[in-house]
Amino acid sequence: MLSTDSTALAALTSLANDDPELDALTIGRRIRELRTSRRMTLDTLAAAIDRAPSQVSMMENGKREPRLSLLRAIARALDTTLDELIRTDAPSERAALEISVERAQRGPVFQALGLPRIRVSKGQSDETLQTILSLHNEIDRLNRERAATPEEARRANSALRQIMRQQDNYFPELEAQALEILSAVGHSGGPVSQQLVADMATHLGFSLHYVNDLPHSTRSVTDKRNGRIYLPTNRSASRDSRSPIVQAFASQLCAHEEPKSYAEFLRQRVETNYLTAAILLPERDAVRMLTEAKTLRRISMEDLRDAFAVSYETAAHRFTNLATARLDIPVHFMKVHESGTIIKAYENDHVRFPSDALGAVEGTTVCRSWTARTVFDVADRFSAWYQYTDMPAGSFWCTSRIEKAKEGEYSVSVGVPFAHVKWFRGRETANRAVSLCPDESCCRRAPDNLADRWAGQSWPAARTPTSLLAALPTGTFPGVDQTEVYQFLEAHSPR
Repeated sequence: MLSTDSTALAALTSLANDDPELDALTIGRRIRELRTSRRMTLDTLAAAIDRAPSQVSMMENGKREPRLSLLRAIARALDTTLDELIRTDAPSERAALEISVERAQRGPVFQALGLPRIRVSKGQSDETLQTILSLHNEIDRLNRERAATPEEARRANSALRQIMRQQDNYFPELEAQALEILSAVGHSGGPVSQQLVADMATHLGFSLHYVNDLPHSTRSVTDKRNGRIYLPTNRSASRDSRSPIVQAFASQLCAHEEPKSYAEFLRQRVETNYLTAAILLPERDAVRMLTEAKTLRRISMEDLRDAFAVSYETAAHRFTNLATARLDIPVHFMKVHESGTIIKAYENDHVRFPSDALGAVEGTTVCRSWTARTVFDVADRFSAWYQYTDMPAGSFWCTSRIEKAKEGEYSVSVGVPFAHVKWFRGRETANRAVSLCPDESCCRRAPDNLADRWAGQSWPAARTPTSLLAALPTGTFPGVDQTEVYQFLEAHSPR
């Protein structure tokens, strides 16, 4: 155990390193609180420690960091211990408010705005100080929001995908949470019913309320104070009505707090989606079904979807969680907008996704020969689309389907290396394509005859949803397939 002096020295080392919990302001306010509670004046304390009153005042205002020897002298003069002086918590609610305002004034927001410093004194009410602090915090929040640049978004996506790859997209702690809540409501196996989902919400202390005025940009709103989850009355027939409920309380199960960065926001979204899928497709049942299907060599996303009454995307996403960790199958997954823009992507099978200079995949454009793009040209939207694609990294088999959303159509694809296609239904397909990407001659550069005719003569407007453009790499027309534009112009040009 550390001695008192060792503890104090460690604390002061943290202070010197700008530890946010222990700083000169906190120590100064504690000295002032102890002094005034003992009815000592500045002059009296100054005389007791052989310092000028002005020096004591500067310490109490957090403008001077006291040495360890001086803190010992102050502790003796105030008839307290050194440990009491270096506690990291504020001595009172008022002191905490004053410390927060002082910190704000010393921060970049006040400096950037060129605002004069306000002397925090007893004469100012708590309401005045709280107003100053609230305005500062809101300006700081807006600045941080603006700082969430496309570069930050792409870096965060890249870092998160690396973590997912390292764990084969399998998170045991989330699987354990799913099992715990399922057991709590008596789930004994098989699909999870709407009633069981409602029982989970009740078990967690939430009641469900369906309203017709939910904010347009939300799928649900949780009132944590009153234990209510608000959901829309106009549920889409193509959407699983259980998912919004589970996603709402999944955040509570994960103990998520308001994200402080884009990276934290992405991590929370991944955890919420993972836990939702783990609840709707319980690991034990899903693995049993997939293991049997592997033995029979007929793994199918459609069968997994139908067995648990979930969307194709949820089934495909859940398959990637379990494929490698539980079935020993390397895999890749893609969700691609009809414009060709990658919305989500994951791989641990060495398929080479397109990426930008930051290593980010989301927001880039997928090869026009990949299954995720060719599926949009298939006339039969009710049957699964299978395709082999020969790439520089090897041959991959992929299955894909199209799903609709308010932003347009998306393809959801799951693929594996050629050596593992033997476990899947659809392996006998004759559909085959060749992709040379990332070689620009494949599809990233318009054919010379079209480029010569139309370069500089077109001005397209991107169809890609506005919400996706922030994550797109920079370019003349982010989200626009130049070859597609030139082909359209060529076809419609007057002869």
